[in-house]
Amino acid sequence: MSRRPDITAFFHEPTNTVSYLVADPATGVAAIIDPVLDFDQAAGRVGTAAVDAMLAAAQSRQLSIDWALETHAHADHLSAAKVIQERTGAKTGIGAGIRQVQSAFAPLLGIGDLRPEGGDFDHLFTDGESFPIGKLTVQVIATPGQTPACVSYRIGDAVFVGDTLFMPDYGTARCDFPGGDARQLYRSVQRILALPDETRLFMCHDYKAPGRDSFAWETTVRDERERNVHLRGGVSEDAYVAMREQRDATLSVPKLLYPAIQVNIRGGRLPPPDGSGAVFIRIPVSGLEKPAAPSRY
Repeated sequence: MSRRPDITAFFHEPTNTVSYLVADPATGVAAIIDPVLDFDQAAGRVGTAAVDAMLAAAQSRQLSIDWALETHAHADHLSAAKVIQERTGAKTGIGAGIRQVQSAFAPLLGIGDLRPEGGDFDHLFTDGESFPIGKLTVQVIATPGQTPACVSYRIGDAVFVGDTLFMPDYGTARCDFPGGDARQLYRSVQRILALPDETRLFMCHDYKAPGRDSFAWETTVRDERERNVHLRGGVSEDAYVAMREQRDATLSVPKLLYPAIQVNIRGGRLPPPDGSGAVFIRIPVSGLEKPAAPSRY
C-alpha cells in the first residue's frame, strides 16, 4: 500500500458531490470514482458537463481510464458511470450489496429491466478484494450502514469513503434508506478509524458545516477520530445509534432520490424508452389513500 496515487477532485456544487480522478503516476492508468451526470429535474434534461471536465482532464494528461467506480448507489445525484464506459471502455464496479438495494427499490419503482445478479455493473466487489489500477493496488473495504452496497476504496495512503463519513465538523451519513443500519455504520466507521493516523480520507460530499466558509473534502483518520462531531470522545455504539436514529427521523427525503436510484441501480443507465422513444422517470405518489373505516366497537 506504499504507492501514492495522483488525485484530482471535481466538486459538483448542484449536488454537493465530489468526484475523483485517481491515477497511477508510473503508468498513466486511472479510475474515476463517483462520477456525476448533470440533471435538470424541472426540465427533465440530463447533461454531461461535469463528466466532460473529468475526461478532458484525463485526456490532457494522457491518462487511460480503466474503471468507473461507485462507492454506493447514490440517492442525491445521477451516476455518469455509463457515459464514462461508453466513451473510454472503462469497467464499472460497485459493492456486492447492490443486489439488496436493487431488490428493495425495483418493485417500488416498477423496474423490470435489471440484469440478473447485479449484471448492470461489470464487477461487484466483496470485502477485502483487491485489484490493480496500473501499478497501484486498490483494496476494497466493505462499509455498509447507509446502504448495503457501500464500499470504500483504499489506494496507497488514501481512502475514498463514499457517504460513510463527512468532514469532521459535519459528522456521518444518514442510515434511513432501505437496508440502512446505524449500528452497521458505526462498525464500518470503526474500521476506517482503525487505519494509520495519517491515512488521507476523501469524502463524497460536503455541505459546509455552520461556521465554515469554504467547501472541503479531504481529512485524515486522526482528524476524524479526534474531531468528528458524531464520533469524538470515543462515543459508544449504543449512544451513536440512538443519536443517528433520532437525527434521521427529522431528515427529509433527498430531492433527487427517485431519479437517482432509478439510474444508479442500473449502473448509470437511463430507464429504457417507451414505444414512442421517450424516457421517463417514475415518482411514487402517496397521500390520497382512503382513511380506514371507523370501528363499530
